Amino acid sequence: MHRRTALALLASLPAYAGLSRKALAAEWDGILTEAKGQTVYWHAWGGDPKINDFITWIGEKAQERHGVTLEHVKLASTADAVARVLAEQQAGQTEGGAVDLIWINGENFAAMKSQGLLFGPFAEDLPNWPLVDVAGKPATVTDFTLPTGGFESPWAMAQLVFEYDGKQVVNPPRTIGELADWILANPGRFTYPQPPDYLGTTFLKQVLYGVMADPALLQSPVDDAGYDAQVAPLWAWLDRVHPALWRQARAFPQNEPALGQLLADGETAISFAFNPGRASAEIAAGNLPDTVRTFVLDGGTIGNASFVAIPFNAAHRAGAMVIANLLLDPEVQARAQDPAVLGFQTVLNLQSLSAEDRARFDALELGVATLSPADLGPVLLEPHASWMTRIAQDWTARYGVAQ
Repeated sequence: MHRRTALALLASLPAYAGLSRKALAAEWDGILTEAKGQTVYWHAWGGDPKINDFITWIGEKAQERHGVTLEHVKLASTADAVARVLAEQQAGQTEGGAVDLIWINGENFAAMKSQGLLFGPFAEDLPNWPLVDVAGKPATVTDFTLPTGGFESPWAMAQLVFEYDGKQVVNPPRTIGELADWILANPGRFTYPQPPDYLGTTFLKQVLYGVMADPALLQSPVDDAGYDAQVAPLWAWLDRVHPALWRQARAFPQNEPALGQLLADGETAISFAFNPGRASAEIAAGNLPDTVRTFVLDGGTIGNASFVAIPFNAAHRAGAMVIANLLLDPEVQARAQDPAVLGFQTVLNLQSLSAEDRARFDALELGVATLSPADLGPVLLEPHASWMTRIAQDWTARYGVAQ
């Protein structure tokens, strides 16, 4: 099949048509030809300058290698991009959509997949896909309990870690119960981002794992009949610590950077992040004292993967696939794992790489505050997306404050 003909066929197929997988695998040269000269609008969270700089670097590589221009559309919330694609679908706009690529996971992926808003499957036909550690990192193909089915491609692994200043905290708490005791003994020295911020809601889910009678229920959709009893221990835990939070819970940081700034300013003594290398990266940048270290809770902490997905009506699908594939390139993955850049964990299977590419990772100094893979402990699976939505809504009703 001629490569241009394959691309025309691909554009005409339903988002889930199996033939598209073969067309993509066989016609990657055609995809590259189609992508050259395109401008890809990547809608991605814009709240962290380091991530913004990394995306700018990705754009430079995309232009240098493939002639693709990358425009970072900075989002305050991924839901904004989802809403735009949904509005285009409802208006009957099946081609030429404004969103080419989205940084996505969790409830936003679930919503887009259920409403037919995604193009694909495409991920498993990307040339760099065989490098992904599907077996060792199952979160690369399962998003908040939902199989990705090739409708999104992973580009970073994350796991919740707690950060503390060793000059102020000698023995950090190791369980959710011990954390509550520490908060009460050190009023004003701990807080979390205000839900529905993803990190704030992740903290609520971590507490649920620690207090829920049967955490296995988190892997299934919320059951209305049993929900109130199942989450009652969560509200009891939060009620207990609420008055002892930073600013007596009259205000909350808005996001992860704001939470990290409180630790940097010495206003809090224990914080947390969804990036095991964040503290080392911030120390290297001079933003945190070198006495900051990280720890995890006994029994594990929540982990997941970050993905990119392509909307069903993206105007520049070929260019979007080129960016998705570039994000899986070993050079790119090693740069993302460098604590001086991002400190993200790679999605790749290092054993599948060439000696040259493995050397990129071996040469990285992970930093004084970064736990080894063994010390990170077990990764707890993300709950079903319905839990995140429900507890965020209920938190707002119980504790919500104006920002």
